[in-house]
Amino acid sequence: MTLQGRSFLAELDFVPAEWTGLVELAASLKAEWRSERSGGRAATKHLAGQQIALVFEKTSTRTRCAFEVAARQQGAGTTYLDPSGSQLGHKESVADTARVLGRMYDGIAYRGFGQDRVEELAAHAGVPVWNGLTDEWHPTQMLADQLTMREHVPAGASSLKDVTLAYVGDARCNVGNSVLVSGALAGMDVRLVAPPSLQPTRKVVDAAQAIANTTGARLVVTSDLDAVAGADFLYTDIWVSMGEPRELWSERIDLLRPYQINQALLTRTGNPAVRVLHDLPALHDLGTEQARQLHAETGLSSFEITDDVFEAHAGIIFDQAENRMHTIKAVMVATLGR
Repeated sequence: MTLQGRSFLAELDFVPAEWTGLVELAASLKAEWRSERSGGRAATKHLAGQQIALVFEKTSTRTRCAFEVAARQQGAGTTYLDPSGSQLGHKESVADTARVLGRMYDGIAYRGFGQDRVEELAAHAGVPVWNGLTDEWHPTQMLADQLTMREHVPAGASSLKDVTLAYVGDARCNVGNSVLVSGALAGMDVRLVAPPSLQPTRKVVDAAQAIANTTGARLVVTSDLDAVAGADFLYTDIWVSMGEPRELWSERIDLLRPYQINQALLTRTGNPAVRVLHDLPALHDLGTEQARQLHAETGLSSFEITDDVFEAHAGIIFDQAENRMHTIKAVMVATLGR
């Protein structure tokens, strides 16, 4: 697998062997990291002396920390530019910003809004650009999800090709799009279960199916909750996406209430060993300002996932969060490493 010098913008940019190779590399780098932490040989620093710019138009906990820690562990330095930390899109175009940063940095991570912005950065920077999240795609999250499922593969499954993943909730978002396409790349059985108005576009579904035709993946997009039957993993995402108008919240929540991951839905899988994934942050209790605001409007005390289910599966959910670091490290090493 040779990805040297390439950007990492969307799952559709990769063939199955390249995608699964990144998951394999992440597993190897994680094993090295664990060995070093246990007193073993120091891991190779593949990014020694390199500099990475983190351009975040949307703030983040996991994505920022994953990039910063992964870069540091590999010997690279980082500069974090938050929404007020550069002239991007204000007094300087995306293209000009890319050309400036490309002269000073060896790689650029972007987290923000439209996919066109990260594509434009990549077109003009002259160095690898990595998508930490856009409105359309979330590829770094998908690598973390697949590494996590690989680590928790159910009994009798030899690889992700033997795994059934049911994503439940808002599937019209970046996570829904990315789950479908990345699952196709990995040859998985993927079911997106969402209200008709919150399902991926036909263009995304067709692109995923074209990949599935080559990998043997089984893809279903439906509003029928019976599709969770037999799932090895249930996966959900926050119902109210970053930047969406508050006036849409109540309407969105009313639409998605039947798709909450709760004990009844787990029972509906028919699999007593079913595991639950969540990419975080999660509104599983009233511990956040946003959850309290929603509670005041709806009366609900949990939203896309109930607190009891979240806490029962917190171990794998926080494995998923940690794996953002290992998989982002793999992306940087594969595209920039020496």
